[in-house]
Amino acid sequence: MSTVVHTHTAPAPSGPAATAAPKSRMISEAGMRGRWWRFAALLLITAVVLVPIGVVAVLAFTPGTTSTTTGPTFENFTNVFEQTLASTWLGNSLIVTVATVVVSVSVAAPAGYVLSRGRSRAVSSYSLLLFVMQSLPIITSVVPLFILFAKLGLVDNLLGITIVYVASTMAVATWMMAAYFDSIPISLEEASWIDGCSVLGSFTKVVLRNSLPGILSTAIFAFLLAWNDYLVAIVFLRSDQTFTLPVGVQSFFQQNATDWGSVMALAVVMMLPPVIVFAALNKYFSVGGIGGSLAGR
Repeated sequence: MSTVVHTHTAPAPSGPAATAAPKSRMISEAGMRGRWWRFAALLLITAVVLVPIGVVAVLAFTPGTTSTTTGPTFENFTNVFEQTLASTWLGNSLIVTVATVVVSVSVAAPAGYVLSRGRSRAVSSYSLLLFVMQSLPIITSVVPLFILFAKLGLVDNLLGITIVYVASTMAVATWMMAAYFDSIPISLEEASWIDGCSVLGSFTKVVLRNSLPGILSTAIFAFLLAWNDYLVAIVFLRSDQTFTLPVGVQSFFQQNATDWGSVMALAVVMMLPPVIVFAALNKYFSVGGIGGSLAGR
């Protein structure tokens, strides 16, 4: 007696369901290929951008023609700090930059808050004035400022260029702060007002506490403008003791055009502070958390 076993095969899907799966797989594969192409393009662009920086770093650690050292060395950095005023230039740049950042952010934060929350004609006129000031290049005011500062005794000192840097960053810094304050719901401030907080109290305790990424972005903008500026510094600074790093690098290069190792070492010293600032503050650039403040409302 034989036993017959019957197997049942599920019918293949037909209709829209049969074509949906292959299409979704094709879209997924196309998306993966697109992501890889974008990643490869970004990698190539990053490599091209980093080539000059890599060359500067390699030359900075390469022994000079008169050196007896072989292999990477810190001799160029030692020579730069021992034989030049590099430490003075570095200190001047740090003083001017920190002062510019502190003053710019301290003034731009409340000004940006007024620009963001105000709805009067005066605020609109103030906004238009900032826009006009932002559109003017700094080169148009360097000569008049130099004549004015010469009469006030502000030429060839750090206070003079600090005032110019603060003035040149104020318009953009105020716009940046106002744009970030616009992203903070006003309902947060209204809740604090109901709890008895004043307008100033809600600004300092609610708005500013939720504006760390905007404050850091504004501070970095002011930092880079003051740290990298060469035009204003070369016009207003005359003596070696008051030079900032950009002017010091240019002056050192003119005197040591053939000593590439020392010149590149000084260039590396100038590049390090921005790199350190971005590396230290990168983790704070997050806009998350504001939406969570409104949970349950």
